[in-house]
Amino acid sequence: MSTISPETALVYTMVTVSASDDEMSDSELTRMTGIVGYLPAFRNYNVERLRTDTDTCIALLQSEEGLDAVLGLVDEAVPDTHHDLVYALACEVAASDGNLTQEELRLLEMIRHFLNVDRLTAAAIERGIAARQKSVA
Repeated sequence: MSTISPETALVYTMVTVSASDDEMSDSELTRMTGIVGYLPAFRNYNVERLRTDTDTCIALLQSEEGLDAVLGLVDEAVPDTHHDLVYALACEVAASDGNLTQEELRLLEMIRHFLNVDRLTAAAIERGIAARQKSVA
């Protein structure tokens, strides 16, 4: 039994990626709110918890265990069959401001390895997200 819900774990993932470069941009926050509002994974999530879960995650990241603690909670809360979803949300938030920093790229790699998302699956997720970021004009 996990100490956090799977939905909260997904929020923690998005917050962690957003905060990885020490700046949570408006576009990242907007994307996170949109994701929570429309993805079926958040169907049972009370959106009013978003602020509390965000604050709790940030506090955890600032603790001594930091990133390892957050990734451990995510791994514990989300079934292995859904680790691709975790990685996809991480990539979605990282790409949302149109600028992938070295910190974000390194964190995405860490998440992929920590959750054992195979390289082919990761590449497909990354390609899909890159395609969604394109404009036609």
